[in-house]
Amino acid sequence: MSGTYTITLANCAFFARHGVMDEEEVLGQRFFVDAELEVRPAGPLENDALDSTVDYGVAFKVIEKIVTGRRYFLIEALAIDIAKSLEAQFPQICRAKITLRKPNAPVAGVLDYVQVSVEHRAGE
Repeated sequence: MSGTYTITLANCAFFARHGVMDEEEVLGQRFFVDAELEVRPAGPLENDALDSTVDYGVAFKVIEKIVTGRRYFLIEALAIDIAKSLEAQFPQICRAKITLRKPNAPVAGVLDYVQVSVEHRAGE
């Protein structure tokens, strides 16, 4: 196979303490991550070899480590660090689009969640 294909990890949930407000650090909340990974296989997919692709169990752990690690004020910064970390772990990823949802954003109003999406191309 020449070309690329997409692997998506949808609605990965983690408890963390991101945000600018002090209460966000004290209380914490759930964050939800979607990772859309454009992959150029390292070998023919017909070989059915895990090292040709992205091990999505490992990818989930990379996301978890970033989200539950240090505090970020901006979910945009968190999302780009997730993308770059996945690309560093898996050279087969040529593009990572990360969507991050924050359901309990401190907004004076009613909303389901605040969401940010960032896209990063390997090597940029």
